[in-house]
Formats: sequence, structure tokens, C-alpha cells
Amino acid sequence: MPFTPFHWGPALLIGLLFFCFFDLFSLLISSVIVDIEPFYNLYRPGVRLHGFLHTYLGATLLSIPLSIILYLGRDYTRKLLEIFKLKQKSSFKKILFTNIFGTYFHIFLDSFLYTDIRPFFPLQTNPLLYTISSSAIYMFCTVCFPLALFTYLYRIWKL
Repeated sequence: MPFTPFHWGPALLIGLLFFCFFDLFSLLISSVIVDIEPFYNLYRPGVRLHGFLHTYLGATLLSIPLSIILYLGRDYTRKLLEIFKLKQKSSFKKILFTNIFGTYFHIFLDSFLYTDIRPFFPLQTNPLLYTISSSAIYMFCTVCFPLALFTYLYRIWKL
């Protein structure tokens, strides 16, 4: 995405729709964490913006320490979610599953857009590139955010 928070629309919508399967806080973090790489690479001339973390292998390896960190902080994140009237218990297994899903989904969306992504590394190709238009991806991400807000409001009013 040209603007990393675009990933939060789909992540929030999926997280709220499938609340019992995903750790919502972990999904929001994991859906954007891989973009630390392009931000870092912006200041490194001659280096591809989207490198190893924008591969499924890199995302998997990133998900393990991220899961440990988020598992250790789960009491804090649970209290944070409760401020928004969202109660959720998490296990390490749930957080790890969520982080793998979130990082993979980020790479999946970006794979349609960027020529420098090699999602199936060590293969040097990207079979998803341009198979869906960038405007369709941007529209999807844009529409997901208000749908997520509607889903959130429905969820808290229903409870």
C-alpha cells in the first residue's frame, strides 16, 4: 500500500467478523508490521523497498518473535481492547495463527501492486502482479474500513 494504514481496514473487518478465531490486537499489528522494511529501505539507496519481509518465508519468521512479544503483552492488550468494549482471551497458538495470517494477508495484497515483491522466495517471480488492478485493491482497502466501523458498532450495540 502507498500508505501503510490502508491495511487496517481489511484487518479490522476480518478481525471483527471472525473475532473468535483471531486475536484482534495482533491482527492489527501483524497487518502492518512488515512495512517496517520499506520504511527502513527508503533511506538505503539502491536497495529494493520490499525485500525479505515481503515474502511468505520472511513473514513466517517475523511472526514467531512478534507472537512471543504480543503473548507476553497480552494482559495489556486485553485491557486496551476492553476500553473499546471488546473482550477477548488469547493463547500463544491463537496469537501465532493471527500473526501469520496478518503478515501473509499484507503480502498477498501488496503482491498485486509492487514489481519488487517476490512473495514465494526463493522463487524470483510474482505470479500475482497486476492480476487485479491497483485501483481495485485500493478500493477494497478503502471500503473495508467503514464496513469495519459499522461491524464494530453493531457488535458493541448488540452486546
